[in-house]
Amino acid sequence: MNMAIPFHPKLVEVLKDYSAKDFLKDLVAGITVGIVALPLAMAFAIASGVKPEAGIFTAVIAGFIISALGGSRVSIGGPTGAFVVIVYGILQQYGAANLTICTIMAGFILLIMGFARMGTMIKYIPYPVTVGFTSGIAVLIFSTQIKDFFGLQLDKPMPAEFVEKIRVFATHLGAIHYPTLALAMLSFLIIMYWPKRLARWVPGSIAALIFGTALVWLAQANLVALPFPFAVDTIGSRFGGIPQTLPAIHFPAFDWHNLQNLVRPATTIALLAAIESLLCCVVADGMIDDRHDSNQELMAQGLANIVSPLFGGIAATGAIARTATNVKNGGRSPVAGIIHAITLLLVILVAAPLARFIPLATLSAVLIVVAYNMGEWHQFVRLRRWPKSDAAVFLTAFALTVLIDLTAAVEVGMVLAAILFIKRISETTQITAVDGASETEGSQHSLVGKKIPEGVMVYRVFGAFFFGVADKLETALKRARQDPDIFILRMRKVLAMDATGLNALEDLQEKLRKRGKTLILSAPHTQPLFMMDKAGFLDRIGRENVCANIDDALQRAREVLALRKKSKQQAPAPMTPGQPAAQEALKG
Repeated sequence: MNMAIPFHPKLVEVLKDYSAKDFLKDLVAGITVGIVALPLAMAFAIASGVKPEAGIFTAVIAGFIISALGGSRVSIGGPTGAFVVIVYGILQQYGAANLTICTIMAGFILLIMGFARMGTMIKYIPYPVTVGFTSGIAVLIFSTQIKDFFGLQLDKPMPAEFVEKIRVFATHLGAIHYPTLALAMLSFLIIMYWPKRLARWVPGSIAALIFGTALVWLAQANLVALPFPFAVDTIGSRFGGIPQTLPAIHFPAFDWHNLQNLVRPATTIALLAAIESLLCCVVADGMIDDRHDSNQELMAQGLANIVSPLFGGIAATGAIARTATNVKNGGRSPVAGIIHAITLLLVILVAAPLARFIPLATLSAVLIVVAYNMGEWHQFVRLRRWPKSDAAVFLTAFALTVLIDLTAAVEVGMVLAAILFIKRISETTQITAVDGASETEGSQHSLVGKKIPEGVMVYRVFGAFFFGVADKLETALKRARQDPDIFILRMRKVLAMDATGLNALEDLQEKLRKRGKTLILSAPHTQPLFMMDKAGFLDRIGRENVCANIDDALQRAREVLALRKKSKQQAPAPMTPGQPAAQEALKG
C-alpha cells in the first residue's frame, strides 16, 4: 500500500513558472512587509512579557518557514496580537522555559492536525465564538498597553488578570508621566491619520517609529531644546537594546511532571494558530483569486512553532494585516514572505544599535491601533439583530476571554455553540404522518392516487436524525393515538443519523415486534443505510422490510398483511369448553 506523505509546499508549485518580473514584484513587497513587521514584532514581544528581539526572531525564523513550506502563495507569518494574552499568561504562571516547551508542543499539535488532514475542520468553528474571543483579545491588548502609553511607574510586575490590571491602573492614575503620554498620543495620531497615498511606501507605524526614535535621539544628544525634561522609557533603558545577531539554538530543560499542566495552554495556542492562519489564507485567497492548501499550511505552522522557540522566538501564525500589505504591494508568491524575513534579519545585522532609542510609548501606540483594528466593535451594535442564542455565545466568549482566559473562552464557547447547533437541528427536523391528502412530495414519490392499505400508517422524517430529535419519533406516535399493524417510515430526506437516532429506531422496532407489528423503512439514504447495516439493524428488522421507494414499501405492506391473513385462516379454530368431551362421545 502506497502511503505518500501529503507534504506539498506552495513554493515548489510557484517556482515552476517563476520569472525575473515576478521576483521584482516580490522583492518590493517583501521589503515593504519587512519594514511594516519591524515595529509590530517588537511591540507584540514586549506586550507578551518577553524581550523585543524575541518578536523579531519569531518574524525572521517562523516567517521564513511559513512562507517556504506553507500552503498559501502570499500569507505572511510571525507573531500576532492574538498570542499576546496567552504568552503573557503562560510566562507569568510557568516561566520562560515552560513557555518554550508549550510553544513546541503546540507546534507538534499543529503538525499532527495537518498530517491528519484536519485543516478543513477549522472552518466549522462558529462565527460568534471566533468574533467573541477576537474582540476579547483586543480589549486585553488595550489593557496591556495602558502602562507604557501613560508612562506609569509601578513597583510590582503587571498582574496577568484583567480585573487586577484595571485595579492597579486605577490606583496609580496620579503617576501619569505626561511627556510619555504626549509622545504616545502623537504616535497614535500619526498612525491613524497618515496619508494613504504615502502609506504604500512608508506605513504610518514606521513613520511614527521614525518620529519617536528621532525625537528621543535628539533629546538625549541635546540637539533639540525642549521646555520640559524628556526622559521616556526606551528599548535601551528597559531591555538594553537588541542583539546584532541571531541567537544560537537552545533546547530548554524538560520536566515530565509539569507536562500535564502545559497541555491545555499548548492546545489553545495550536487551535488559535490554526484558526488565525487559515482565516488569513482565506482572506488572501479572496485578494488574489487563489486557493490555499489548508493542511499544508497547518504543517508549516507546526514546523515554525517547533523551530522558532529554539532560537528564542515565541508563538507564530499567519498575520492578516501583513498579508494584506504584501498583496497590496504586489506580492504574489511565497518568495515575498521569504524576502520579508531576510529584510528583518538585515535590520538586526545593520540597525540593531539604533533600536535602543525606540520609545516604548510609540510601540504601545502601534499596539493600541492594532487592537482597535482587531476588535469587531460593530458587532456589539448588531447584537440586537442577531438570534439571541448567537448573541449569547458571542458575549460569553467575549466575557470569558476578558475575565478568565482564552482557553476557557474557546472551550465554553464551543460547547455552547454545539448545544445550540443540536437545538437548531432538532427544531428543523420534522416527523409527521402523511397520506394522500397531506402529501407534499413530487409525483414520483407522492402518495396521491395510491391506496394505503387498512392497518398501515405512513410517517415521514425530514432532516437529520440526531440525538436531539430522536424523542420526536415517539412523541409523534403517541400523538397519533393509533396502533397500526404496519408502520412505514419514509427516510428519503434523512441525510444523516447518529447512534441515538439509530437507538430510537431499534427501540421502535422492538416495541412493534413485541406487539406483533411490523416496521418498514422506505428509501433510507446512504449514510443512515450504511450505519444501520454496520450495526446489524437491517438483519434484525429483515432486509425485505427495507424498500427502495414508497411504492415498494406499500407493496411490502400488502404482502405482510396477506401473509398474516393467510396465517389466521390456516390456524385451527379455538375449541369451546366441553367440546373435546363431546367429540370423544361421538367417537364412542
